[in-house]
Amino acid sequence: HNPTGIEPTMEQWTQIADLVEKKGHLPFFDVAYQGFATGDLDKDAAAPRFFEERGIEFMCAQSYSKNLGLYAERVGALNLVLNSSEAATRSLSQLKRIARAIYSNPPVHGASIVAEVMSSPEMFGEWKAEMQEMSGRIMQVRSYLFEELKKRMPEKDWSFVVNQIGMFSFTGLSPAQVENMTNKWHVYMTKDGRISLAGLSISKCGYLADAIVDSFKNH
Repeated sequence: HNPTGIEPTMEQWTQIADLVEKKGHLPFFDVAYQGFATGDLDKDAAAPRFFEERGIEFMCAQSYSKNLGLYAERVGALNLVLNSSEAATRSLSQLKRIARAIYSNPPVHGASIVAEVMSSPEMFGEWKAEMQEMSGRIMQVRSYLFEELKKRMPEKDWSFVVNQIGMFSFTGLSPAQVENMTNKWHVYMTKDGRISLAGLSISKCGYLADAIVDSFKNH
């Protein structure tokens, strides 16, 4: 769902898995902010776990930059799920060669913080509750924005706002419309129409809806 906010259904993941197996691909999952999409760590890991259950080998990158607020530390991990110890041994040796050439030894400060949180049932529970609260707030903002857009332009289908998940939304705005958002309304987003909803407050949903509808109708 990053960067578009679009998350395949489990039925669609099944179709993707079938195709991956048919073509012999090695899929790569980017789990950029596990726990922020649905507010549930397990639900947000459903896709790679499904592939593991299917016996499909894959790579999975995880980051704690967003879900633990450790941007400056850049804490993360690259996991390889393989079907044989021989493949795992060969892959590990290659990963070590790459790591050695890039940084040799990663900094331990951020990783120590993550380890502290993960090893304490109390802090781990608190962390999960905080993520659920943050995710719930973003879902609420999506709902408010959807209603404001529907009021202003009922003839357009705005359901993508609430159907997408996570911190970002792919609005479908063209580069010219995005330029209007920036120059006239001072709303900043990438040229492809992707916008972050994490910093949007409920009180600003009406303003953002005005900007989006104006851009859709007049540009």
